[in-house]
Amino acid sequence: MSIQKNKYVKYGLILLLSVALILFTMEIKLIKNPESTPITAMTFAGLGVLWLFSMIGIFISDMMQKSSVKFIRNFPILGWVSITSLLLCLLSDFFVQAIQAVDFLSITTPILTFAGISVANRLVDLRNTSWKVAIVAVFVFTGTYAGSALLAQIGLHLSGN
Repeated sequence: MSIQKNKYVKYGLILLLSVALILFTMEIKLIKNPESTPITAMTFAGLGVLWLFSMIGIFISDMMQKSSVKFIRNFPILGWVSITSLLLCLLSDFFVQAIQAVDFLSITTPILTFAGISVANRLVDLRNTSWKVAIVAVFVFTGTYAGSALLAQIGLHLSGN
């Protein structure tokens, strides 16, 4: 098996693990809240569609590395996955229905987990930055929280609650 095929097998298995985590999260959510999105055959189809879109995006990204246009070479895999998903969902309503059968919050849990692991792997780099970054981060977080609370309050006030 060539190195390129090994890379796709590795990515495919990682994505399969992600899909399994989404399914696990949906199951836990169903145990805690039986009224949430049920796991049906369409859920498995939706998870398969998400896996397929991701693999197609990875493949397109690899093919675009051979392009002479720098913008296309540097375009992120997430962008290719998004474009693939958009085009295929526009072509067939089946993809939309299948993906709708997957609970959105169950998708976000593994994504946030992977993001946390990614950030944790870069803590050494964070140590090398200036302490002023921590002050800026506190102000950014506080401003984001206060802005969100203000917008929510305005929304509640306008809705009459």
